[in-house]
Amino acid sequence: MLSLAQRDPNEAHRASTPLELFVDLASVIAIAAAAAGLHHGVAEGHAAESVLTFLLAFGGIWWAWMNYTWFASAYDDGGLVFKTATFVFLAGALVMAAGIRAFFETHHPGLILAGYVIMRAAMITLWLAAAGQGSHSRTTCLRYAAGILVTQIFWIVLIAGFWQWSAPMLWLYAAGLAAELAVPIWAERASPTPWHRHHIIERYGLLTIIVLGEMLLAISSAIHGAQDPGHLNGALLRTAASGMLITFSMWWVYFCREDHLQSRAPARTFVWGYGHFLVFASAAATGAGFGVLTDVLTGHAHSGPEAGHRLIAASVGLYFAALWFIRDRFHHAGAPASILLLAGLGCFAAPLTPWPTEAVAVIAVAAASLRAWRIDTRSGKP
Repeated sequence: MLSLAQRDPNEAHRASTPLELFVDLASVIAIAAAAAGLHHGVAEGHAAESVLTFLLAFGGIWWAWMNYTWFASAYDDGGLVFKTATFVFLAGALVMAAGIRAFFETHHPGLILAGYVIMRAAMITLWLAAAGQGSHSRTTCLRYAAGILVTQIFWIVLIAGFWQWSAPMLWLYAAGLAAELAVPIWAERASPTPWHRHHIIERYGLLTIIVLGEMLLAISSAIHGAQDPGHLNGALLRTAASGMLITFSMWWVYFCREDHLQSRAPARTFVWGYGHFLVFASAAATGAGFGVLTDVLTGHAHSGPEAGHRLIAASVGLYFAALWFIRDRFHHAGAPASILLLAGLGCFAAPLTPWPTEAVAVIAVAAASLRAWRIDTRSGKP
């Protein structure tokens, strides 16, 4: 019988493993494909449709990654069963990544579904193994396996049998998503899985670095595009400089002195864990926005610069507001608790200014600096 050993949730010096980093590498391929689809769709003048497609594709990537991450935190024993199932999971991630480009072009997620089902089948195997001999969370593990199985049947029937790009189908997709989100809530009510708090915080931080890397890639492309034969493109240089300031500020406000997740209470944990979808997606979308601006300023887009400005402003604003929602409002009181929320609102209004992306950069730097100064000053830290 397949079985996995439970990890100690209080284990000292728990860190991400090379295998987990390998999973992150496969995830970044899929994330890059989704961000590229958003970038090119908005540049071609299909902003609303591309944003929706991006959210659908990114949601599948994020959900599969998140489920694996929390499972590994509790049951990664480094054994043959875990490693083999993880390799199957990785294969599914690559199939999903291959299907994302086609999804943006045809709006049919058939190949994405194939990859997702492979990944989820690996998770069913892992949960059944975790429910094996000596497990203190057997009922929880069996609930996870059953819930994942039922939702996969739903997706296969919906997408393989009836899918078309229409409002009724999108509502059915939303119903399936709600069912997926409900599985962990239902399963954890039996007994909580023994996830490791510091390990989970590190895992989420690593994926944040990955999605911020999409911004660095876009900024590098802007710098390359500014090297026009005979003269420098000043608008692209301003875009690249603004991008650097925004990216550095987004990193700064995420990797702060405070612990991200100070409580293991289910309500707090689910808000933090699920709410990170907004953090990850908005960071990746910000990079896509800079890609759009680069295309516009180099004459390779059918949309105007306002499309890139709006995408950047909305994405950075959502990033700041999401961090306020999942972290700052729990940790602080008074003015420090509201800094990121106010910064997010300011970013949403930035497209109304003459220099939208530069305005977002100023807001981002001000928010990161003010937040660090107010919080560190109150805590007595240098």
